[in-house]
Amino acid sequence: MTTTKKPAAKTPATKKAATKEPAAKEPAAKEPAAKEPAAKEPAAKKPAAAGAEGTREHPWQLKTPPGTSDFEAFRDDALDPPALVVRVGKTELRYHLRAVEDLRAMLVAHGDWVPLGGADEQKPAAEGTVEAWGRSSTNPVAGWYGIKKGLRGRFGVYVPPVLEALGLAEVEHLPKNNRMRARAE
Repeated sequence: MTTTKKPAAKTPATKKAATKEPAAKEPAAKEPAAKEPAAKEPAAKKPAAAGAEGTREHPWQLKTPPGTSDFEAFRDDALDPPALVVRVGKTELRYHLRAVEDLRAMLVAHGDWVPLGGADEQKPAAEGTVEAWGRSSTNPVAGWYGIKKGLRGRFGVYVPPVLEALGLAEVEHLPKNNRMRARAE
């Protein structure tokens, strides 16, 4: 005696699947589309300004003149002497806070573009550059604007972007040999 198997009974779900036509031919249901909240994009870094930024809690987010490195800077009047603090990674450089006003005054007196320069403390600065002026015995502090021995250089790299952010100077942003000048008032 041979038994024949009956095909499995179709359940309502399999019946639908078997009779369903391809999705492309099925008319789309016209339901009101629910508005999804727009994805929040990360806030763009605001250009540094003279407002509430520039404090230890809200430092300026800046780039070196060629745009190759990020750093942050802020004023700290509580330090002795008051300082412009620059953080590059975990390294903290400090320059006399008066460097901002003194450099602006030098640029106004010069009246034209001045090369930035930029050298570590142990290396000589090229004559006629902002870097050379920042360590010259003829500047208003009669020497280095950098406060901490061993980290006094790079004045021409980190201070000019602060003046630019404050609207006090124009700074070139070329791969090499950048210059700055006082911004016309």
